[in-house]
Amino acid sequence: MPARRILSLWFPRLAAERALRRWHGLPPGPLAVVAETGGAQILASLNAEAEAAGLRRGQPLRDALAICSGLITRPADPPGEAAFLDGLARWAGRFSPWVAAEPPEGLVLDITGCAHLFGGEEGMIDALRTDCGDLGLSLRAGLADTRGAAWALARFAGVQAAPHRSGDAIAQEARATRARAAKRAVWQRRPDLPQGAPPPRIAPPGQTRAALAPLPLAALRLPPDMVEGLARLGLRQVGDVLGLPRAPLVRRFGRDLPRRIDQALGIEAEPVSPLRPAPRFAVRLTLPDPIGLEADILAGIDRLLPALCARLAEAGRGARRVRLQALRCDHGVETVELGLAQAVAQPERIRPLLALKLRALEAGPGIDRLRLEAPVTEPVHARQHAGHAEAARDALARGGAGTALADLIGRIGARVGLDALTRVAPAESHIPEKGWQVLAAAWSEPAADWPARTRPRPLLLFPPEPVTAPDRPAPPDRFRWRRRDFASLGATGPERIAPEWWLDDPAWRSGPRDYWRVDTAEGLRLWLYYAHGGEMSSGWFCQGQFA
Repeated sequence: MPARRILSLWFPRLAAERALRRWHGLPPGPLAVVAETGGAQILASLNAEAEAAGLRRGQPLRDALAICSGLITRPADPPGEAAFLDGLARWAGRFSPWVAAEPPEGLVLDITGCAHLFGGEEGMIDALRTDCGDLGLSLRAGLADTRGAAWALARFAGVQAAPHRSGDAIAQEARATRARAAKRAVWQRRPDLPQGAPPPRIAPPGQTRAALAPLPLAALRLPPDMVEGLARLGLRQVGDVLGLPRAPLVRRFGRDLPRRIDQALGIEAEPVSPLRPAPRFAVRLTLPDPIGLEADILAGIDRLLPALCARLAEAGRGARRVRLQALRCDHGVETVELGLAQAVAQPERIRPLLALKLRALEAGPGIDRLRLEAPVTEPVHARQHAGHAEAARDALARGGAGTALADLIGRIGARVGLDALTRVAPAESHIPEKGWQVLAAAWSEPAADWPARTRPRPLLLFPPEPVTAPDRPAPPDRFRWRRRDFASLGATGPERIAPEWWLDDPAWRSGPRDYWRVDTAEGLRLWLYYAHGGEMSSGWFCQGQFA
C-alpha cells in the first residue's frame, strides 16, 4: 500500500485577489481588504503591490494610509470569501477526489495514488500553479506524509525562526536600525509576507521529521501565546521540542502542544474529510415548440412536480421554497418563487400555489424551457404509530386541521408574502405587555400551552397613556383621559406589579405600579394604574380597556 501523501494549498492573498476579480476596472496599485476587529479597522488581505509598499496584514488602516496614501481599500466580505473558497475546492477536485477546505485561505488534498496522472508530485504542483496563475491567484503549496506537516511546509517553508526579543541583537532593535543591516531576501526580512516566497517544499516519503525540524514553532499550528512562552525557554524551532519529554511540556503548556506534534508526525491520525456537495433538487423540461398560455405552463408543471417531489421523498426532505423558471426564446428568464408554511413533498399541495403565481410570468415571444427547483428544503421525519386506532386518528389530524392551516398560510403567503403573516405565542414575563410575543406564522407552530390567567387582563392593551387625576394612590372619583371626562362608579384592586430589576426598561422608570379595574359612568371599564415614582414622577396612567 503506498504511503499517504497530503498536499496543502495556501492562498495568502485570497481576499484581495478576489476583490480584484469582483471589482473590475480598479486602477493598478496597492489594494487592501479592510476588516473591523474590536472597533478598529485593520488590513485583512493585501495584493502584491501593497506588500511591496511596506504594508503588512493586521496593520491599522490609519497607519497604512500614512505609509501609502494611494492605497485602495475594499471592505471584507467573509461570506463571499467562504463561497469563493468553496468554489476553489470544487476546482481542486480535478486533481484529487479528496479535497477539504481549511478556512479562511487554504485547501488540503489527499493525493495518494493521484500524482502519476500529472507527471509526478512536481508536475501536479506545477499544474496547480499554472491554473492559479490563470485565475489571478497566488499560491503556496506544501506536500508531506501528514496533514500537519503539509500545512507547515506550505506556510513556513524557508522561514527562519525569529529569536526571542531580549534587546541584545541588532535584529531585535527598531525597524530603522534593522534597515541598515545586511541585505536579505524580502521573504527572509518579512517572513509574514508571501511575496518572493521560495518554491513549494516537498517532504519525501518518510522524511517528515527532517522536513519539520528547521521550521519555526508556529508551523505546528500553536497559538501565539504558547509560541511566545516556548521562545522564552529558548525553544524556537520544531526540532527543539521533538525530542523533549512529554510530561513537563504537558504540565506547563497543556495537551495541545504534544497533540500538534503527534499530528504533524503522523502518530495521531488527522484524515482529510472531503466536501460533500449540497443536495440539489431540480428538474427541467425542454419543449418542442414555444408556449405562452397559462394552461400549457400548468401542463408542464404537472409533468415536473411529480418528478421533483419523488426526489424529495427519496431523500426524506420537504420543500420550504419552490422556484419556477421559464426560459424564453429570446434568452430571457422569468422567475416566480413561493414559500411554504410547512415542509411539503406532495405535488397536490404545491400546484395550487404555483398556479396563483403564473400571472406574474411574461411569456414574450414564447417559453421553450421550464425549470422547477426546491432551493430550501427541510428533513421530513417518519413517524412511528402505536396501533391502528392511533394511526388512523393521527392520519386524520395530519390530513385535517394541521395540513389545512399550513395550506391556508401558504396560499395567503403566495399573495401577500410569508413575512406578513404572524401569530402570537406566550412569553415568560410578569410584565403585562411582555406576556406574549409575535412569531412568523410560516416558521412556528400554533401555541397550545397558554398559561392560565390568575388575574383578569383587558381585551385591549396599549402603551400607557397619561390620565389627569389627583396625585394620590387612591382611585380617583373623576379623571380625564383622551380629552374626555370620566366619573368612576367603582374600582377593584390594587394589583401591585414591580419592574424587572435586572433590566433598565425606560417604560418602567416610574417605579412599581398599582393596577385598578375602574368602572365608569360612561360605560367603559378601564385598566388604570398609579405609578409610585422612581426616576420619573408619580401619577395615573391608563393601559387597557376591558370588553
